[in-house]
Amino acid sequence: MSALSAAAKRGLGDPALAELVVIRASQLNHCAFCLDMHLTIAREHGVSERQLDLLSAWEEAGDVYDERERAALALTEAVTVPTGGTSRAFGSGGFVPDAVYERAARHFDAPRLAHLLALIIAINSWNRVMVARRIPPGGYTP
Repeated sequence: MSALSAAAKRGLGDPALAELVVIRASQLNHCAFCLDMHLTIAREHGVSERQLDLLSAWEEAGDVYDERERAALALTEAVTVPTGGTSRAFGSGGFVPDAVYERAARHFDAPRLAHLLALIIAINSWNRVMVARRIPPGGYTP
């Protein structure tokens, strides 16, 4: 998972955006360890305190996030909490809505979109491991 995470971040090519994505997924998954770690890394990559402070309410945050960031955050939420429709494969849950995917595809070419999806999948996996193991925040050292 470490190799997948690192490759996804490199391929996305935007370290600040990568950190916004992993922080938002970690908020949704209630992973304190990952939040603690990635907030530190985000600051190292120059993500503003305003963006970090408003991330849980990004949709209502006006121009704090640009359209590319908004598209990535919407995709992050749709992949992390799949409720976009009905499918036998997901029971009454769902899948990533077409509109969310298409919005992301307008802002990311195919390779970067693949890296973005890989990053979202990787952080969701990390979140589940750390939450299941009850790993508390504070153990990350750069």
